[in-house]
Amino acid sequence: MNIIIKKLSVISIFLMAILVGCASTRTHEATGEYVDDTVITTKVKAALLHDRRFHSAEINVETYKGNVQLSGFVSSEVIAHDAQQLAGSIKGVKSVYNDMRIK
Repeated sequence: MNIIIKKLSVISIFLMAILVGCASTRTHEATGEYVDDTVITTKVKAALLHDRRFHSAEINVETYKGNVQLSGFVSSEVIAHDAQQLAGSIKGVKSVYNDMRIK
């Protein structure tokens, strides 16, 4: 009986260590958050590519915990503003940081 309890204790400790390793912190994303951010990044990039106004723009998209950063070069302030508005309209986006530069 003691052997079974010891084995269950070791397995429990091992499983707890795995779960804690997958948890997020202020500077590290959990696996689920990383997947969510990848989906958001893909949706924003697809929306930008689908809109003809942004075809000539060189806009990079990065997402961390739902916060999207747009960087790169655009031809006008209007294009930068429109890209920011479009990114903000995507489901799951918490905020959009506009770090784009005018060519």
